[in-house]
Amino acid sequence: MDHVCDLDDDEYGRSGDLGVREIIRWARWSWRQLTSMRVAIYLLLILALGATPGSYFPQRATDAEGVETYLQTHPVAGPILDQLGMFNVYTSVWFAAIYLLLFISLIGCIIPRTGELITQLRQPPVRIPTNLARFEHYRRIELPPAIAPTLVLDQLSTHVRERYRLRRQAEGISAERGYLKEAGNLIFHYGLVAILVAFSWGQLTTYRGQAIVVEGRGFANALVDYDSFQAGAWFHDANLTPFALTLDDFTASFTPSGRPEAFRAEVSITEADGTTHREHITPNHPVRAANTAVTLSGNGYAPIVRVWDGAGAEVFAGPVPFIPEDASYRSRGVIKVPDVSENLDQLGFSGAFLPFAVDDGAGTLTSAHPSAIQPLLVLDVWHGDLGLDDGIARNAYQLHTDDLTQVVDHDGQPYVLKLAPGERRDLPDDLGAIEFVELQRFVSLDIRHDPSTWALLGATLVTAAAMCVSLFVPRRRLWATVTSAKHATVLEVAGLARGEDARMEAELDWLVAPVTTGDTDG
Repeated sequence: MDHVCDLDDDEYGRSGDLGVREIIRWARWSWRQLTSMRVAIYLLLILALGATPGSYFPQRATDAEGVETYLQTHPVAGPILDQLGMFNVYTSVWFAAIYLLLFISLIGCIIPRTGELITQLRQPPVRIPTNLARFEHYRRIELPPAIAPTLVLDQLSTHVRERYRLRRQAEGISAERGYLKEAGNLIFHYGLVAILVAFSWGQLTTYRGQAIVVEGRGFANALVDYDSFQAGAWFHDANLTPFALTLDDFTASFTPSGRPEAFRAEVSITEADGTTHREHITPNHPVRAANTAVTLSGNGYAPIVRVWDGAGAEVFAGPVPFIPEDASYRSRGVIKVPDVSENLDQLGFSGAFLPFAVDDGAGTLTSAHPSAIQPLLVLDVWHGDLGLDDGIARNAYQLHTDDLTQVVDHDGQPYVLKLAPGERRDLPDDLGAIEFVELQRFVSLDIRHDPSTWALLGATLVTAAAMCVSLFVPRRRLWATVTSAKHATVLEVAGLARGEDARMEAELDWLVAPVTTGDTDG
């Protein structure tokens, strides 16, 4: 029994050893596959394909309301897609895994090649091949027998050292050049890694938002002042560097045909230390405040409106931005009035603002020019529940009418308000009143803070330069042997290039020039 037990233990031990060796063998094979350039290219393709759902499905970081709407309209597929991370593609585990595998693949590919290049630089050029005649680029030159082989080799060695690393042997010389090609190739791949690192760092630490600012009003770099906001995973509220901006004036000029000529926003910026400076922003001239880029991305009109509810209380007063829809600045907007008196319906207005209102001849109002020549507000009126207390994020520039009732006239047709600046109208059914007080302009600002910008730019420039070096620097090897024959001194030369090299024959001409020009005669 003891003998049997010992045998079983021995067999079990050998089986375990085989299992460990098998695991190690598969691990080595997997590592070789992962660090091959072919797999790196596949991972790049998979990364591009993995990013595709981010442009098809709404993303929580940019369109939280769209995600909620999608989940409501697709009760079966929506939760499944949510579990798969389709609404958070760029922060999902599977996308990060692809990104990490690509990063490891590139690192594992270039580090061994770097070691090989260093080893090559430390060693002399390769030895002379036995048979030079087998190379495509080959020359055989017979010199007078009086010319000593040593003299030829001395002259060729002095000549070749001008361009090549040289290895002198008894029978000839071996020369190499073009190590910069491999160095450029490696730097190119290190640059790709640097771009990945910089991009990742930027995605984790950056923030970007949009804010609409009306003339005479301001913006503070705080979350509550953003109309939309996106940030990386490492972002915290403390990362918002304090600064404030006031839109002092906005001017826009148009040609008589309505083509835009210039936009200019005059702003006052107050930095964290309390200093204030005036700047101007144009579409191609952003300004910087507290290491944050502020860009003029749009503009439009913001009618100042006052609203009273059915009890006569003023429940709304202020500018309402209307978002342009076309080149003539026909604009859409909504007015939401939730703070009505107790037991009264909330009010909502949706419609258009026309800077130069005209009848198009078919009974439809349109805008004939983007300048505010004949401004007019055209609004539908709704009352009921605006849905602001449902716990669902709502777009401030859309009116959700699911729980609202549209106001109609005596004929049962939708009641339409038409207001010019300075006009006031009472609403039907004792719902209240509304006044178009005056007209102001607004600007849409894009505020972006990305600490990785310069690192990404530097890595991109280095990568591009390294790629040029890798493409255009030739990698060549030259060999020359000199032997004494019965009736001549025989010079054999050959060349080998990595890849196609149209100048290889010219390089051989250069190599034998000291001999063919007669410099060996003395």
